[in-house]
Amino acid sequence: MARRNRDDDLLLEEDDELAAAFLGEEDVPASPVATEQPQEGPTAEEWDEDDSVPGQLAVDVYETREKLVVKARTAGVNKNELDVSISDNQLTIRGTLSAGSEDDVENYFLQECYWGEFSRTIALPVPVKEEEIEAVLKDGVLTISFGKVKQDTVKKIEVL
Repeated sequence: MARRNRDDDLLLEEDDELAAAFLGEEDVPASPVATEQPQEGPTAEEWDEDDSVPGQLAVDVYETREKLVVKARTAGVNKNELDVSISDNQLTIRGTLSAGSEDDVENYFLQECYWGEFSRTIALPVPVKEEEIEAVLKDGVLTISFGKVKQDTVKKIEVL
């Protein structure tokens, strides 16, 4: 943990050097005693987000010998609310996460979950066969598998 000595110089223990590289001076607490008073959380205005920007979807992209696979965590999304498309070797996944009815909520104490529209477009790293695509939603995970174009079947174009 970072700490200050009597001359107010910042001292870092060996394990904290990497963490300190990402912290500015304002991020390092003056001392452990300085945290006696609890800090207030964000105001209601700070919780409001710009609804015009859709949330990002985290994905894993990997390949096997025969396929390219894209996996995305989509828990809480109905398959009828998912839009998956491919164009020019770019995969787009769109959908909506619904929180259900919140009519009786008076005050949030903590709100970390993203609810609303999300969208993600991924440039596929290898050529795929667009006619060999399978998309499966199971247990909150969307798995999209593509047949890969074999390198020896890539059409060569003669330059004139």
